Amino acid sequence: MKYSLVAEYFDKLEGTRGRLQMTEILSSLFKETPRSDLPVLAYLMQGKLRPDYEGVELGIAEKLALRALSMASGRTAEEVKDAYVKSGDIGTAAQILLKGSGGRGRQGSLTSEPLTLRRVYDSLLTIAKTSGGGSIDSKLKELVSLLNDATPLEAKYILRTAMGVLRLGVADYTMLDAAAVALLGDKAKRKVLESAYNVTSDLGFVIGVAAEHGLAGVEKIRLQVGKPIRPMLAERLESAQAIRDKIGKPVAAEYKLDGERLQMHKDGEKVELFSRRLERITLHYPDAVKFVKEHVKSRKAVLEGEVVAINADTGEYLPFQELMHRRRKHGIEETMKQYPVAVNFFDALFVDGKDITGQPYVRRRAELERVVEVTEFTRPIPAKMVETVEEMEKFMELAITEGCEGIVAKKPDGVYRAGAREFTWIKLKREYSSELTDTIDLVIIGAFHGRGRRTGVYGAYLLAAYDAERKMFPSVTKIGTGFSDANLERFPKMLKPCESMVKPPNVESKLVPDIWYRPKVVIETIASELTLSPTYPAAMDAIRKGSGLALRFPKFTGRIRDEKGPGDATTVKELVEMYGLQKRSQSVQR
Repeated sequence: MKYSLVAEYFDKLEGTRGRLQMTEILSSLFKETPRSDLPVLAYLMQGKLRPDYEGVELGIAEKLALRALSMASGRTAEEVKDAYVKSGDIGTAAQILLKGSGGRGRQGSLTSEPLTLRRVYDSLLTIAKTSGGGSIDSKLKELVSLLNDATPLEAKYILRTAMGVLRLGVADYTMLDAAAVALLGDKAKRKVLESAYNVTSDLGFVIGVAAEHGLAGVEKIRLQVGKPIRPMLAERLESAQAIRDKIGKPVAAEYKLDGERLQMHKDGEKVELFSRRLERITLHYPDAVKFVKEHVKSRKAVLEGEVVAINADTGEYLPFQELMHRRRKHGIEETMKQYPVAVNFFDALFVDGKDITGQPYVRRRAELERVVEVTEFTRPIPAKMVETVEEMEKFMELAITEGCEGIVAKKPDGVYRAGAREFTWIKLKREYSSELTDTIDLVIIGAFHGRGRRTGVYGAYLLAAYDAERKMFPSVTKIGTGFSDANLERFPKMLKPCESMVKPPNVESKLVPDIWYRPKVVIETIASELTLSPTYPAAMDAIRKGSGLALRFPKFTGRIRDEKGPGDATTVKELVEMYGLQKRSQSVQR
């Protein structure tokens, strides 16, 4: 398939906002795409090359992209930089510069070879997998080769894709809608595709099966040991009473630990660990792998749990930040000794060769307790069936006393719905008051130069929430408190790969920082309350016309959410809900 056709469709999608129109455009694109190329197209539209759990990272450095564009267009580095800064977008800069160089790169249309979708994909995959000595030159050569054969419009989307800023605004579920129409002939069959996607976490695979084998093939897709399932997520409510009103009685209450969520896949002697964002993190926790091998009695199983740092002398839980030392790539043996962990299991998804996600919580819990041996380092997470609000509150007080964040309340007859966020699981960290006591995970999108004692380092950071519907990151606060001297030294180095000369295309902000960052690093914050503000675009017009939401007296908790990607940050929708809870709580207190 010619990549020029893909680029034309991408251009149509970029200028479209309505989901129905997007679905129609995508459906037409899927129908024009050869079946063998559909998985590749699906990955590229997600801004990926492979499913997350394979760990193939797409996104080259800004400087490398600009060098490649300079070489392909025959323009000086200064000219390329100027075009990039003026346009604010690498793709637009490429389109402008290549139009002025004769159409197809520097070589011109007589010697260039029309690009195919497969060649673009294979070249980007080669770039992503290239590492070691000489890798920068190899990546540069591969990218320049693509740009030399690209039309201006093709170059626009090649460079955006390569830098991880495709910004088509197409959600995964819109692609599933379009695939249902184009490949299965009925939009109503989207649910079957969605179910398959949720248990495989691999959109390209699911669309490929639909293209080759139709509905019958998709219906055969099942949870597989070794491929992570998209995690079920909890909603939040403001009190134990609200939870009782929503779930009824009894309520299954579990400790909510301050650790990292793990999805553990065991197949005999082989164990793989996946994070909440479906990254393979097996190498970070060799001790947890050992625990699963030795203390999970099912030969083939998929279990979920929380890995928590513990005090080696007392067995007490330690704060999450202590656990993040385990995310280092080197010196793992030493950090294992310094920061031992325990695994607390909270759900069973697959046991003894059987998928049990469709069974009620109480039966899954029984299976979990049957297959997990209780040891010094492994156990099912503490849980209790409670009938009254008072029982739930006492259980939460006990959880907090033992070093937990609070509790997760679960509906006893609720099934495990992969990829869903619903009220069969509800988290409660503590009783809400007029102050905002829950934490908020936000993405760093900019930094401001420090003054006084902070001269020479960045004194404050610009943070954004995630607008899941538009796939944008609108700013919500500027934060400068809670940072230790070590943080202030560490952050610029940690954020260096994310620096951008211009405001990233998926960022919205009225404030202009001294330096922009592409959304990647997520940190945990706390604030006194959420307030309406005309300055910050997060949730603009959602509560009051002309106002968005902002954090009042924000503070960094010291916790860098390494286990979360930018798309896992607190969403605009969640902020609106939290604002509503806050207002209701204030009304009750008055």
